[in-house]
Amino acid sequence: MTDYDVLRVFCAPNGGYGNELGVVRDGSVLPERSDRQAFAAKLGFSETVFVDDPERGVVDIYTPTLRLPFAGHPCVGTAWLLDVPELVTPAGVVGARQDGEFSWIEARPEWAPPRTLRQYATAAEVEALPVPEPGTWIYAWAWEDEAAGRVRARAFPGRDDGIDEDEATGAAALLLTAQLNRALNITQGKGSQLLTAPQPNGWIELAGRVTLET
Repeated sequence: MTDYDVLRVFCAPNGGYGNELGVVRDGSVLPERSDRQAFAAKLGFSETVFVDDPERGVVDIYTPTLRLPFAGHPCVGTAWLLDVPELVTPAGVVGARQDGEFSWIEARPEWAPPRTLRQYATAAEVEALPVPEPGTWIYAWAWEDEAAGRVRARAFPGRDDGIDEDEATGAAALLLTAQLNRALNITQGKGSQLLTAPQPNGWIELAGRVTLET
């Protein structure tokens, strides 16, 4: 059995919730993409990361059905686990820093896979949504407190791979931040928390709390 760690990323202030992430620290044990894809499918997390160079932060990211050039919660979690100043993804170099209880990354929203950002009038409407039919990656959101930048969100990948709802989605948070051009404090899923902050030249910082389960 391949050794791996399980993290929860974008935890609530009390340490609960968060999106599970599998991290294989020694990616050399599964060098082939087909084997990595099969392992990610076997684990069944929304994403699994294979670390190809822990000192340089070179990573490879998979959902249960496909390889991603970049993803938010895997980068936030892996940067925290490796304690490195940057990660190297196929999409580009992701800056990383630790600030108290939060793990921050800096990335570009255009690296994120496409999502449909769908605004609703109230947080209650978002909370009442049923899981839509597969086919479109939907990020449903509403203002909880627009003046304070507080957002309620839920994410539906629509991939028909067993992940009907994503508990916390960093890439979608980057896209929403870019669209609104302001810092956000997002509560997603059952209670996960994501923070974002626009930076110069189109970069966006994304942060969350990370805990190690195994």
